Amino acid sequence: MKIVLASGSPRRRELLTQAGIEYIVDPADIEEVTAETIPSRVVEDLSRQKALAVAEKHNGEIVLAADTVVAFDDKILGKPVDEDEAFKMLTDLSGRVHQVYTGVTIVDSDGSNITFSECTDVEMFENSPEAIKSYITSLEPMDKAGAYGIQGLGAILVKGIKGDYNNVVGLPLSRVYRELKRLEK
Repeated sequence: MKIVLASGSPRRRELLTQAGIEYIVDPADIEEVTAETIPSRVVEDLSRQKALAVAEKHNGEIVLAADTVVAFDDKILGKPVDEDEAFKMLTDLSGRVHQVYTGVTIVDSDGSNITFSECTDVEMFENSPEAIKSYITSLEPMDKAGAYGIQGLGAILVKGIKGDYNNVVGLPLSRVYRELKRLEK
């Protein structure tokens, strides 16, 4: 089965390759706007918008889209605008548990679609201001929601997770794989 990945994310491409899923890439070119405010609903709505936009160009093909956010106290943390904001985010997360939500929409070749979201709890170590500043100097946090990347150097800040690790990276791979296999039947 070959799918159309409606995302330019290199991490999502790596995960699909890891699972042996063949795909082509056609990132959704939409303005990411939603009226939803609950993190799980935000990611579901945005993934649906992306999938449907790309499915219009790929009639009869399976389209996969995803959207991931980091939430702390039910507030979505985007990508930091500067190093000061990255420091504030990482300080707020230090020693605490937050959630990473990924919404996924799969549009089947007949145009029907399913949307779901997964949530993973991430617990951070109590990180010193010096450790946080050192991580920020790597510049890795500057293009990451929540100001860290668990698959990179940011892993040293993370004490543990409860849930799907790949969901934190950007795609709940095992669930996506099972949903795609279900479509083959």
